[in-house]
Amino acid sequence: MRIACLQHVPFEGPGNIEMWAAERGHPLRIVRLCEGESLPHIDSFDLLVVMGGPMSVHDEAEFPWLRPEKALVAECLKRKKFVLGVCLGSQLLAEVLGTQVYRNRVKEIGWFPIEVHAQSGSYCLSGLPATLDVLHWHGETYNLPPGCIHLAKSEGCAVQAFEHPSAVGLQFHLEATQDGLAALISQCGNEISGGPYEQPAESILSGEKTHASAAKSALYTVLDNVSHRVASLLQ
Repeated sequence: MRIACLQHVPFEGPGNIEMWAAERGHPLRIVRLCEGESLPHIDSFDLLVVMGGPMSVHDEAEFPWLRPEKALVAECLKRKKFVLGVCLGSQLLAEVLGTQVYRNRVKEIGWFPIEVHAQSGSYCLSGLPATLDVLHWHGETYNLPPGCIHLAKSEGCAVQAFEHPSAVGLQFHLEATQDGLAALISQCGNEISGGPYEQPAESILSGEKTHASAAKSALYTVLDNVSHRVASLLQ
């Protein structure tokens, strides 16, 4: 399975997604849009992974690559080529699927639990525990896209994950490594403002020691589920 990973900023890379791909023998190409690299041709990959970033899906004037990136995601959905969206990536996916992306009532920054729903007909989050502490870092959210299954929620955000027949969107970060989290805090720590679902930087870093192993295990479960779905789409 060939994977193309779209990276929007230097400090939000694929992290443990890249490690999973290497362990499972799946070639992964990182396309750094933030460095002016061209979008991959749709025939060059089997799975498109769209990472996070501090920008909004609405910032097309400031980040002109957003518009062609959305077009690529739309073409993937049209051709039933699987897309995994993480944080900003899930918001891009949600907008392409026809729902509104808007400012959430609160920011979520830090380690907070999600509730996972075992929905009939869903597969991407199959095997995850009913509750899981995950890393959040977002201020925007979206309504459930049309034709999608609602997979998870938190106290601070109603739609934490959704599933489409050829896509899955995750508002949270299962992929973050210790170094990646430190870089994220270094670059975006100024966004922490003391809201009800915001933790100070030192708590986020210490929380990584407690929650990272379970988050990585959950990521591997999700990616294994996705890889089985991709295999079925390729048949």
